[in-house]
Amino acid sequence: MSFLPLAAADGNDSGIWQQIFNFDNYGDLLALVHNSLLAGALVGLVGGLAGVFVIMRDMPFAVHGISELSFAGAAAALLAGVNIVAGSIVGSLLAAAAIGLLGVRARDRNSVIGIIMPFGLGLGVLCLALYKGRAANKFGILTGQIVAVDTPQMAWLVGTSVVVLAALAVVWRPLTFASADPDVAEARGVPVRALSLAFMLVLGLAVALCVQIVGALLVLALLVTPAAAAARVTASPVLLPALSVVFALVAMVGGILLALGSSIPISPYVTTLAFLIYLGCRIGGSRRAARAARAVHLPERRPVAPV
Repeated sequence: MSFLPLAAADGNDSGIWQQIFNFDNYGDLLALVHNSLLAGALVGLVGGLAGVFVIMRDMPFAVHGISELSFAGAAAALLAGVNIVAGSIVGSLLAAAAIGLLGVRARDRNSVIGIIMPFGLGLGVLCLALYKGRAANKFGILTGQIVAVDTPQMAWLVGTSVVVLAALAVVWRPLTFASADPDVAEARGVPVRALSLAFMLVLGLAVALCVQIVGALLVLALLVTPAAAAARVTASPVLLPALSVVFALVAMVGGILLALGSSIPISPYVTTLAFLIYLGCRIGGSRRAARAARAVHLPERRPVAPV
């Protein structure tokens, strides 16, 4: 959703630049988005933590599949005139449960996701086509919005975030073990399948949260990119989730602050910031790996014997 009218299409660079960035009355606008900033911080926290396991368990495709059915649930709720967040959560949980129950093995999981994705997208498009309300509401489900976080919606977001964070706190250690080496974890008595299903449901809630801010099409920017960037620079079980959360918060809150002075939706800013963070981490990680490789292959210097 936009605060400012579109710049006049005069064909010059200044008009395009003013359409992308226009910080007139920025301070007044900033006072209107307290809910959005808080929602963005919650989504960044949840996305950064859940993304760690998405990367460890190689499940970016699952995130995309869940987001499609989350979009369908939100679109159906919009058509029915009920709470959009609730519809998004229901769609996400249905998709997560189907993937968790039917896709035990990676090959089966990818097949289930490939079936769910087009169904969810088609159902969502159908609901939006039947919806006769404001076009901005349709567009916001797909690409996100920054000023539509009202108090009731904020209550849903906070409540869902608390559930996700509490669930992650409970299963963090066994889920880390099961994600790193599922065979050994199962031999040690860890309930790998139950943890997998539980994480899928938690992931469904996390996807529903992110869809409310960045839209269904670009939810990977919060649930995959920050954790992938952190994994390029560290393998520490403590530093990895910490960096992932920091990167997600920078992308999310930074995207909101940039979109506030623009007529462009929030999602391009969030995705661009997340990509730049990943690019920087990838370059830095590659250089560090190259220096480490050179250090390993340097010939050992032996002391010269006195003559």
